[in-house]
Amino acid sequence: MGDSTSLTYIGHATVLIEMNGVRVLTDPLLRDRAGFLRRCEAPIDPESYQDIDAILISHLHMDHMDLPSLRLMDHETRLIVPRGAAHILRNVGFQQIEEVVTDDSIHIGSLIIRSTYAEHVRSRYPLGPMAECLGYVIRGSHKVYFAGDTDLFQGMEDLANDLDVALLPVWGWGPTIRGLHMNPYRAAQALTLLRPRMAIPVHWGTMAPLGLVWMRPPFLTRPPQDFARYAVRLAPKVKVQILTPGGSFVMNGDSHDAP
Repeated sequence: MGDSTSLTYIGHATVLIEMNGVRVLTDPLLRDRAGFLRRCEAPIDPESYQDIDAILISHLHMDHMDLPSLRLMDHETRLIVPRGAAHILRNVGFQQIEEVVTDDSIHIGSLIIRSTYAEHVRSRYPLGPMAECLGYVIRGSHKVYFAGDTDLFQGMEDLANDLDVALLPVWGWGPTIRGLHMNPYRAAQALTLLRPRMAIPVHWGTMAPLGLVWMRPPFLTRPPQDFARYAVRLAPKVKVQILTPGGSFVMNGDSHDAP
């Protein structure tokens, strides 16, 4: 792959990042159903979660740290999780579980991955444990920020250090979105702080409550379009690349050549 970086939006908050020969997967949600939620798109190609070098977990919520999805994966894979999450995962069978806190750095092959703060609810519903919420900056031939699930927070502008891509959540899984999430407008506001070259909206269009799946309600399709419109107004220098679930984008060259 050389200096190119491939980003595949598998769906929800799950993104496959392929950079410098390293395959990183974020918040795997790989099932057609999770509790009362159902996948609205085509089933996931199992090849998209094979031969993964590291899995990044942003927080404990069941649609981000989905234990049945993790059981589908190779248990020799490195699992990077917020401090306080490891004890939940020990029974899943992973051999390499590494807990991190904000501003920790780890090496995965030639990549450097730094954990970042995220403003979100720390508990695992309904009565589960607490752990820090995180995002991650993945640095190799390009610099990619995966925000996890976060609202705007003080200090977000400190992450604006020559980012090539920001993977930003713009919605959730239902017809409304509650506090400590970013909606399309707040995600566009985040662009004014992060100043990436490109933004890819995530956390939309993939999962919905069972009774709404077949209705194809607007909340499944509108959030990324609204985000793109707000971005033109608030952060016109940032290119917005909308990927439908399963779609990919490839950046070529080093970070200074990225769009």
